[in-house]
Amino acid sequence: MEKNGLLKRQLSKQGMRQVFTVTCGLIALCIAFGIINPLFFSQRNISNLLRQIAPIILIGIAQSFVLITGNIDLSIGSVVGVSTMMSATLMTKGMNPWLAAFFTLLVSLLFGLVNGYLVAGFKLPPFIATLGTMTIGRGIAQIVNNNYNTGAINTIEKTAEAVDRFRNFFYYGKFLGIYNGVWIALAVFIVFNFILNRTKSGRYLYALGSNPEAARLSGVNVLKTTTIAYLVSAFCSYLVGITQCCSAGMGAMDAGNSYEMYGVAASVMGGVSTLGGTGKLIGTVVGACIWSVLQNGLQFANAPVAIRNIVIGIIIIVAVLLDIIVRNRKPKLADSKKQ
Repeated sequence: MEKNGLLKRQLSKQGMRQVFTVTCGLIALCIAFGIINPLFFSQRNISNLLRQIAPIILIGIAQSFVLITGNIDLSIGSVVGVSTMMSATLMTKGMNPWLAAFFTLLVSLLFGLVNGYLVAGFKLPPFIATLGTMTIGRGIAQIVNNNYNTGAINTIEKTAEAVDRFRNFFYYGKFLGIYNGVWIALAVFIVFNFILNRTKSGRYLYALGSNPEAARLSGVNVLKTTTIAYLVSAFCSYLVGITQCCSAGMGAMDAGNSYEMYGVAASVMGGVSTLGGTGKLIGTVVGACIWSVLQNGLQFANAPVAIRNIVIGIIIIVAVLLDIIVRNRKPKLADSKKQ
């Protein structure tokens, strides 16, 4: 028991050190891009940058919850696509936007439920299980409007005003000068960070990722805990899909493409381990900021899209390699202490 408590404290300290390190990296990036182009710190760019960061934070939270359990979710981007297309299609048929969003939420959560049962109930490898639901989701996003993108969601006269208010709530509206999407991402972070750090379910998520067999023997319901992680992932992906629908004012079948990788990038940049059991959501938020700042700053530096992708890809690989190296050193350090 004492040994487990010590390990928990060590992992917590390591997590905070990682957060501090990546935060310093984020500050250094901002300063560098500000020197390259002073317009980087213009009010307009900062406002747009915050708006761009918001969905990456949500996607990062989605993937982080699953990674902490030692699994992965490749269906995130497809759930974004389904959410975008289904909500937009229902609104173009004249349904109240909030009712359309509710039905879309149920479908999105169904993906999380299925993923949880496939991985923990039927013992399918998470990569295979979520690859399957990713493909299914993309197919649903395509057929929901007969293989076409939808038209504008505010063209139905009886619901046009409600749709405009709905779009303002999720995307265009501002509170205290900051876009509502940023406040939504902040609220989601606060809620799920509390769950992860202050509740029994959060402790179970970390325990499952650290040692699945030990967690099971300690009384952790593996099926329930895994499903919770995938439900959180589906919910955050749903919010991003709704936001994209409100942003474009229509549904696009390719919405959310590659978003599962964005989630992995934000998570690992922020210190969440791909091997499970460690990581903090505040680090994921910083990782999402680094991702968006890199995209935005390299654009200000007139770097070609190919160069941007190469730079970010290298950073992701290095982050994962460092995590594996640190993990592999831990047992050796423990053994040396015994001797």
